[in-house]
Amino acid sequence: MPYIPHTEEELNEMLEAVGASSLDDLFADIPASLSPRSFDLPKGKPEHEVLRTLRGLAAKNATQLVNFVGGGFYDHFIPAAVDPIVSRSEFYTAYTPYQPETSQGTLQAIYEYQTAICRLVEMDVSNASLYDGGTALYEASMMAVRATGRKKIIVDQGVSPIYRVMLESYTSNLGLQFEQIPISGGVTDRKKIKDALGSDIAAVIVQNPNFFGCVDDFSDVSKMAKEAGAMVICSVYPLSLGLIKPPGAMGADIVTGEGQSLGLPLSFGGPYLGFMAARADNARRMPGRIVGATEDSQGRRGFVLTLQTREQHIRREKATSNICSNEALCALSALVYMCLLGKGGLQQVARVCAEKAAYTRKRLSQIPGVNIKYPAPTFNEFAVELPRDAGTVIGDLIEKGFAAGFPLGRYYEGMERSMLVAVTEKRTKEEIGRLAEALEEVLS
Repeated sequence: MPYIPHTEEELNEMLEAVGASSLDDLFADIPASLSPRSFDLPKGKPEHEVLRTLRGLAAKNATQLVNFVGGGFYDHFIPAAVDPIVSRSEFYTAYTPYQPETSQGTLQAIYEYQTAICRLVEMDVSNASLYDGGTALYEASMMAVRATGRKKIIVDQGVSPIYRVMLESYTSNLGLQFEQIPISGGVTDRKKIKDALGSDIAAVIVQNPNFFGCVDDFSDVSKMAKEAGAMVICSVYPLSLGLIKPPGAMGADIVTGEGQSLGLPLSFGGPYLGFMAARADNARRMPGRIVGATEDSQGRRGFVLTLQTREQHIRREKATSNICSNEALCALSALVYMCLLGKGGLQQVARVCAEKAAYTRKRLSQIPGVNIKYPAPTFNEFAVELPRDAGTVIGDLIEKGFAAGFPLGRYYEGMERSMLVAVTEKRTKEEIGRLAEALEEVLS
């Protein structure tokens, strides 16, 4: 059994701090049927018996659900070579590469990661990663504020509601204002964006594909924003770029996104990977670290931390962020994944996802009472309108072995009967057929 360092006195002190009288009291809100009975293990049991008991408890979890849930995090296939490479001790035990003479391998890996991200999104410069897609979007917002001297930002409601909550939370004491623009037909409402643009707007934030899975071309939005002196920030699903127009080609000034789909497993919220890329003239406004290539005194190519813009490295008032990690191991996983697939592989995965999603969309729309919510083109995710509450339907489908989708009513008022369905390359035609049959049975 693991060593538990806390004494009884320390445990009681912690319980008192949270207002609980005992460990049982701490978990009193959990129904008896779900209560963690693992706390009641008899004393003196050998380790192998304890492990057997705990594994038996874990086996009761619904881990074999066929996954059609998306909303920003996706069940993609991860090549077997990713884990062995990133698990090499020189990578997973490497310290922050402040000393380039001892950190060339790590620095080169980060440099190559930055290069891959820039090529993927068609931008000039990438940093060495952030915590997740939401924090990357916040950092991009602060970049736009610093660049324009303005403090009002337009946010399309097709941007992930999780990210929008993070934006409001992170900036609550910074005096920033966010004006949220409702979508129209599943995509960005150009007229309302144009009406909202003015001399006080720092940036327009959009997402592609948006939270409803709809794909858009924001070239016209970029043109409108630039005419008003505002920047365009685009949050993007990286695997979709194997098929759709990259944000750099649409005129975006800053590109961010969640890198989980690039070789990282679904893991109850992390650790994940935020990526960020920008135009060259914004390089010094970027947070975190940027690795650059150079030459030593003997003309040999080497790698160094070119920019380090947090308060530890430069004067506090000039720091652009207090980011204390670059998520280097997660970034390495993304790099290995992209290298293993290559340009052709990324395009193939994107195409398969889109084709399977189109088949699923057609199959589900044939069920009586099920309608496709928006007519806009999609990538691998789409919203359906159900004849009754989506949360209830999703619960019923879990009993049949499917995590069928995400209930949009959780974040969008008036969408209680709407469900977001995601399809990746891992889903088979047989699984899609069984989902359709199960949904028809649940609705009948």
